[in-house]
Amino acid sequence: MIYADKKTGVIVTGATGKQGAFHISLMNEYARTVGGRGVVAGVSPGRAGQEVDGVPVYNTVRDALREHDAACSVIFVPAFAAADSIMESANAGITLAVAITEHIPVHDTMKAISFAGMNGCSVIGPNCPGLISPGEIKLGIMPAHLATRGNIGVISRSGTLTYEIVDELTKAGLGQSTVVGIGGDPVIGQTFADVLARFEDDPQTKAVAIIGEVGGSLEEEGAKSTDLPIVAYIAGVSAPPEKRMGHAGAIIEGGEGDARSKIERLRENGVPVASRPSEIPALIKKLI
Repeated sequence: MIYADKKTGVIVTGATGKQGAFHISLMNEYARTVGGRGVVAGVSPGRAGQEVDGVPVYNTVRDALREHDAACSVIFVPAFAAADSIMESANAGITLAVAITEHIPVHDTMKAISFAGMNGCSVIGPNCPGLISPGEIKLGIMPAHLATRGNIGVISRSGTLTYEIVDELTKAGLGQSTVVGIGGDPVIGQTFADVLARFEDDPQTKAVAIIGEVGGSLEEEGAKSTDLPIVAYIAGVSAPPEKRMGHAGAIIEGGEGDARSKIERLRENGVPVASRPSEIPALIKKLI
C-alpha cells in the first residue's frame, strides 16, 4: 500500500449523484470484506443531513472533516465542478484526491493540480479508475474481484487495460501490492515517476508493470526514474499519426509519442516490453 490503507478514512464528493452513490456502496462493500474504514462521509452541496448507503452527507469537505477523520477524497462531481472539488479537498487538509471525473477542461486541471500540490495534496487522475491496494483499500471504480494481494505494483494510463492485466497477473499467481490508474488526460496529477517513487519506498513491492499508450513521454521518464524491476506494455502500435486514440492525451504529434518509439526507448533502457497483455506475467517472473 503506497497511498492509503484500511485505517484511512475516505470522503466522496458528489456523493448523492448516481455514480457517487453507486461507488460508495462498492467501496464500502470492499472495506467491510477487509476490515477497513472505507467511506466515512459524503459531500454534496445543499444535501447535508442525507445519507447514502448509511454514509452521512455534508455540504462541504471541511464540514465532513469536522465530524470524521479522513485523509482521502474520491471525486465524482461533473466536469465543470471537478477542479473546485479538488481544490476544496486540498484546502480542507485532504492529502490525496482521486479524481474519477472525465472531460475536465485542461486549464481547470492545471490550476487544481497546482493548487493541490501547494497545499500538500497529491492528485491521482483526472479521468482515471483510481487505485486498489488488495486487502487494504479501494479508492475509485476498479473491479475488486480481479485483484489479489501480492508483490507486484501496477501503474496504468488505461482503465480497461488495467483490469485485463490485473486479471492476467492474478491468474498467474502474481498478486498485486497496489494498482494505480493515473489517467489518460494530457495533464494529470501523479505520473509514472511519482508512483514509482512511492513503490521504491514500499517493502511489499518487488516489481512493477507499467501500462502505457501513445502520446507524451511519461512512460520513458518513469522507467528512467527508478531501479525497480519493470515490465511494460504500450497500447496503440497501430495508431495513425495525428489521430486521438481514446484518451485526450493519447495522440501522436510530430513523430513523437508513437508506440513503436516508446517501445524502442524502453528497451534501450533495459525494460522488457510485452507484445500483448498476456505476456506480462511471464516477463515479470523472469525478473523476480
